[in-house]
Amino acid sequence: MRFRSLALAAIAACGSALADATPSKTTKPQFQRALPNVDGKTFSSAIVDFPPGAKAAPHRHGQAFVYAYVLQGAVRSQLDDEAAKVYRSGQDWFEPPGARHKLTENVSNTQPARLLVIFIGNTGDPLKTPDSE
Repeated sequence: MRFRSLALAAIAACGSALADATPSKTTKPQFQRALPNVDGKTFSSAIVDFPPGAKAAPHRHGQAFVYAYVLQGAVRSQLDDEAAKVYRSGQDWFEPPGARHKLTENVSNTQPARLLVIFIGNTGDPLKTPDSE
């Protein structure tokens, strides 16, 4: 009986810890192709899903030009020292090469958000790098 009580307490503690964790976004690459008419550049695209309440850690996209289009929901985004802005389904923004993406988050705690993200960057460069600045 004591073992069962300890096991139930452990399961409850794990469930509580999981409930407190911030959900994370997922990125699914869609397409990648070297640009035939622009030497050394690659076009890439991805779908980024943000469950309710999800956030992305601050990051950069190197020297890539980035275009983001909101497919579903609403996302709050902040680049460098600009004010944070909310973009809703059907709206878009771009990120210049070298920009620091300080904030990306789903503004809803109940509805998912989804982005289509396009990158035009140097062939072979990573599309995203963490930034703790």
